[in-house]
Amino acid sequence: MAGPDRRDLGRVFNEVPELYDRVRPRYPDELFADLVTITRMDEKASVLEVGCGTGQATRSLAALGCSVTAVEPGAGMVALARQRTANFRNVDVETSTFEDWDDRGRRFDVLVAASAWHWVDPSIGWQRAHDVLYTEGWVALLGNVVVRRPGEPEVYAETADLHERFFPENPDWGHPPLEDDVRTTDEGWGLVDDPGGLFGPTIVRWYPTVQWFNGDGFADLLRTTSLYRRLDHDVRGPLLDAIAERIRTRMDDRASRRYLSVLRLGQRAE
Repeated sequence: MAGPDRRDLGRVFNEVPELYDRVRPRYPDELFADLVTITRMDEKASVLEVGCGTGQATRSLAALGCSVTAVEPGAGMVALARQRTANFRNVDVETSTFEDWDDRGRRFDVLVAASAWHWVDPSIGWQRAHDVLYTEGWVALLGNVVVRRPGEPEVYAETADLHERFFPENPDWGHPPLEDDVRTTDEGWGLVDDPGGLFGPTIVRWYPTVQWFNGDGFADLLRTTSLYRRLDHDVRGPLLDAIAERIRTRMDDRASRRYLSVLRLGQRAE
């Protein structure tokens, strides 16, 4: 995806900040504990968070006591992030894309991006990350990978016919990968472009998590994802209503969304 299109698609979340903050999965405490252990962060550390969204990960970072500068392009997301972090004096939320952000000569110990780095233009982002970090600084990419387990009821399997009915032959429809298959992808930076010699080698940690929803709740979750937000309104609404009804009638109104939360870290190279 080209740079301008990547930015435009990333901004679709700004349309539903409150819903995004309510239904999107958090990151487990164990992930932040490992982040601290590996990077040796302490209360004196300075953290730059790229693409903070509504401040979900920002709150966990702020609770560590370190100084957090969070950058987010969406005005609606920024407003909610500032509201959600108002009780933390160690957080500053700035409105900008990372590519255009004015660092004003500031340098940081750790750069964190939680489910956001894939929205950054890699031809700019990796070098900027290298430039704004101290000599022994770290990049930490956090993510939530949707997975499935064999034999477990799964929404996509139950609704494949609905997806094809409302939006035929969409190449992005498909079942989530198996959890065990995802766990084998322990090398590199995952689905984003490789930074070359700027960082590495990577350290990878996995954390299994699960969310439970009724039909309406699961539809709300899908309503916050880029795959569904980029659908035309007259397709998205009926499709999500049909998915919610299918969960009610075929899955006893109880559906899981299983994830592997992932932490990928690399230290700045000279």
